[in-house]
Formats: sequence, structure tokens, C-alpha cells
Amino acid sequence: MTPRAKRLTLAGVVLGGAAVAVTLVLNAFNSNLVFFYSPSDVAAHKAPQARTFRIGGLVEEGSIKRQQDGVTVRFVVTDTAKTIPVEYRGILPDLFKEGKGVVAQGKLEGDGTFRAQEVLAKHDENYMPPEAANAVERAHKAAQQAQNTMPGARP
Repeated sequence: MTPRAKRLTLAGVVLGGAAVAVTLVLNAFNSNLVFFYSPSDVAAHKAPQARTFRIGGLVEEGSIKRQQDGVTVRFVVTDTAKTIPVEYRGILPDLFKEGKGVVAQGKLEGDGTFRAQEVLAKHDENYMPPEAANAVERAHKAAQQAQNTMPGARP
């Protein structure tokens, strides 16, 4: 084999190895990527069905129900426009309360229930996760816009 052929072979092996490495890194990144959706997005079927994602908003007043097993908790997350039922098995953060901001990570089941693997609560009384605050603000603006357009409508 000539020196030129050896260099070309070596360059091909290096390029092939780099391509395999880049493919593996991008695949790992894609499988660990978790997107955020509001309850309105989930209700509009914008959220993935078989993939982990985050949902955030406010814990609806009067919606926390603890099951008899002592570990399972069901509650409803709302962005003031839509609501999504959530089920979580585990210990909730101390700051988890009704009417407060929450972000849950998990998967949406076929029955429309979000099965959370992790629940994150606010860290002080004025804080709401930015994603949840944005979702609530968007839903509130949409509701105001709909209300403003309704009075001028004619039957």
C-alpha cells in the first residue's frame, strides 16, 4: 500500500469514527431532551403521547386527593384555561400546595391522565417556574381576548 493510500484510509477511518461519535452524542441528547407544555397545549394535543415531557401551571384549589396507599396523590394542574389531571407516586415537596405553581415531569397516558415521575414546587411564596408563569399568562390573555370579542358579536 502506498503512503497516499495509507493516508486516505486513515482519514476515512477518522471521519467515520467522528461521524459515529456525533451520531451517538446527538441520539443521547435527543433522548434526554424534555420539553415543557401548558395544560392548554396538552388539551390541544400538542404534547407527545409516548414521550416524557413537563407540564406546569397552578395546582387547582380543592383538587388534591391522597389515595389510601399513602404514596399516590392525584391533583389537577391548570393554566386558568384548561385543566389536566395528574397522578404522582412518591413524596411531594414540602412547598406543594393548592393554588401554587407546580411543574411535573412524566408521560401522558391514553386516558388523559398525566403520570408524573417528578414534581417540582415553588421555592418561596412569590415564585412560580418561568414556564408555568408564561403558560398562565398566555391563557389569561387568550381568555381576555375571547371575552373582549364576544360583546361585539351579533347573533
